[in-house]
Amino acid sequence: MAAPQEQVIQKSLTQNTKLPLVCVFLTCHIYRRSLFYLARSVPCLAPLCFSAPQHLVGVVGLEIHAQINSNTKLFSGSPVGFSAPPNSLVSFFDASLPGTLPVLNRRCVEAAVITGLALNCTINKKSLFDRKHYFYADLPAGYQITQQRQPIAVDGMLTYSVLGGKKRSEVIKKNVLIKQIQLEQDSGKSLHDDVRTQTLIDLNRAGVGLMELVMEPDMSCGEEAAAAVRELQLILQALGTCQGNMSEGQLRVDANVSVHRPGEPLGIRTEVKNINSVRYLAKAIDYEIQRQIDVLLRGGTVQNETRAYDSKSGETIPMRDKEGLQDYRFMPEPNLPPLIVYEDSASLPTGIDACQAVVVQKIRERLPELPSVKRDRLVQMYGILPEHSFTLVNEDGLVEYFEAVLKATKREPRKVVGWLTNELLGRLKQQDVSVSQSPISPSALAELLELQETGHISSSVAKQVFQVMWRSSGKTALQIIQEQDLGLVSDTTQLHSICQKVVDSHPDEVYAIRNGNKKVLNKLMGLVQKETKGRADPVLVRAILQEKTS
Repeated sequence: MAAPQEQVIQKSLTQNTKLPLVCVFLTCHIYRRSLFYLARSVPCLAPLCFSAPQHLVGVVGLEIHAQINSNTKLFSGSPVGFSAPPNSLVSFFDASLPGTLPVLNRRCVEAAVITGLALNCTINKKSLFDRKHYFYADLPAGYQITQQRQPIAVDGMLTYSVLGGKKRSEVIKKNVLIKQIQLEQDSGKSLHDDVRTQTLIDLNRAGVGLMELVMEPDMSCGEEAAAAVRELQLILQALGTCQGNMSEGQLRVDANVSVHRPGEPLGIRTEVKNINSVRYLAKAIDYEIQRQIDVLLRGGTVQNETRAYDSKSGETIPMRDKEGLQDYRFMPEPNLPPLIVYEDSASLPTGIDACQAVVVQKIRERLPELPSVKRDRLVQMYGILPEHSFTLVNEDGLVEYFEAVLKATKREPRKVVGWLTNELLGRLKQQDVSVSQSPISPSALAELLELQETGHISSSVAKQVFQVMWRSSGKTALQIIQEQDLGLVSDTTQLHSICQKVVDSHPDEVYAIRNGNKKVLNKLMGLVQKETKGRADPVLVRAILQEKTS
């Protein structure tokens, strides 16, 4: 029986056909149980009710802080190192002692330029440094040196891919615009001791060079944002400008998330801070989009606030509101002149040493093979599918593993890819380890595939041997096959006897085959393989069964 609220809704809809549609939507949103009741009772409203929440779509923009891969910090000669003893990598300038001055690290400038070129940015020949004032205990100067007015690179674009289609195997390319790339220094780290109720400061990270990449709100969900960040991570690693290890804070992502109806102004956004993994990024954004939709459908208002992602609960939690516009009191950095880079050697002023200047053309010539180019090369060279190249490139070390296997076997590239994506990656993800940690080396896998290719073992036995190799690292495929007597059974007399036994015990299947249902033959083949523990030669078995069932 319908609930009282549902009865009231149904009665009002059937008796008053002039009820404003907006009220119908509001009622549907307030009474969720009524949504399905209305869809069944009033067919003309069903599509509207079910599609109403879909009118609100997510809008996502990202701000990414990439730690520059440099031996020393942005404005000092202090070394950069992860997990060093607290405050062991701190210069006088990093600690903001009076009288110290910044000295710009040329390596960091070149890293920003090559990153900008790889992301199709315009490189500003003149960029400026500014002071951004705010107080944190781990920012001893009381300001951060950044690039607010004129950053080093602007107006770029990142092309990334997501898997779509019915089977999620179609590679769909998307673009996100990059507003700017700016150089800035990192802050230190606050370590909170809850037991002693005190906060300790480690300045090892203070002054480390960062590239802040600001992306336009061109994405709509967590999957797109995660794919864009992963592509950026691959690009930075290929360039050598950032190691991209998110667990060590080398790549930190802030996501600006809002929802709106297409064609209407963007909604109020929230910022989800410091997300430190691609997987958590997707989950945090999707949760936040759904949370904002739920707030609006309940008639509430999304607050302009900063939130954090709790990976244990899978939720975003409020940190602080952003209702008041924070005044950072930006001002030009008085101790740094404008940063000048030159297009080519011909544009260098007289008296400037080319070895000391940053020349864009020379940096452009050093651009390595980028992930998108590598994917195209793999498709062209090996005849694999685009979705296969997508998987190979996106997994650290998998392309190198793939090419090493191909060098040691005559197996077709597509079949090798199938083994890597289904067997190897499946095992790696199950145990949460990387390709470099695989207990089966490329040469060991190549030996196994070669034994299958030359007809020494069947495909089912090859998978069985692979599992044993994974558990017993050090044993070769041939050793396992010999120890467990897994070689292919090709004795014709023996196979004739086994096939005859299967045919005699399955008269219904034989009758179906003789009446034209050839697919049933596969069932009989499976039974023969079961009898031989997967060791029978499938080509020979099929020929014998066809002869006995004809």
